[in-house]
Amino acid sequence: MTHTLTPPRPDSLSFDPVKWWRFPCEVLPWLFVSGDLETQRPVRATAQLLQWLDLGITDIVDVRIEYSDERFVKNSAPEIAYHYCGTDDDGHGQSDQWFDAVVRAATEARSNPEAKLIVHCHMGVNRAPSATLAIMLAEGYDVVEALDLIRSARPIAAILYVEDALNWWHRRNGTTPEEAAIDHARAAQWFEQNPVDVAWIISRIRLAECA
Repeated sequence: MTHTLTPPRPDSLSFDPVKWWRFPCEVLPWLFVSGDLETQRPVRATAQLLQWLDLGITDIVDVRIEYSDERFVKNSAPEIAYHYCGTDDDGHGQSDQWFDAVVRAATEARSNPEAKLIVHCHMGVNRAPSATLAIMLAEGYDVVEALDLIRSARPIAAILYVEDALNWWHRRNGTTPEEAAIDHARAAQWFEQNPVDVAWIISRIRLAECA
């Protein structure tokens, strides 16, 4: 049976980062972003996987370095392909090689025209949204358009590594420094106009983890 998912409301009265943490957010019809599976509670994690299957998810792109759910997914939902592209979330930037790996995984998945990807890290705040941005840049989306779509779908997306994603994209495409500077300026302006309190978001999720 297919279940209709209703996202949490992002207004100021009901906004709760914890409700968004593991909610699979649809950025594009074939591209979702989320926090991780709750594998510490296997029953809940299995329910999440069933939810993802209901959404038509065919591929998982896991970008955490600290953990892998590959065995759990293989045992619980072997029909879902698992792509591991682990990286740290230390705030010190992401390498071109990581963005290459993420986009390579997405391209491999997209060789199936029916593919639907879900990209996740632990909280779905920085790494997964930044990886999603790189995938969208590779698909031809403008950086501001992509940022709008990601944040609209997932209000807790801080997308910390946007500068790294843009540096990677422009290096890989050999654009001029002037063209790159324009995109960086447009992204910076977007963040000024669309701020999120990332420390508060992370703190609320951390509290829920400890509860």
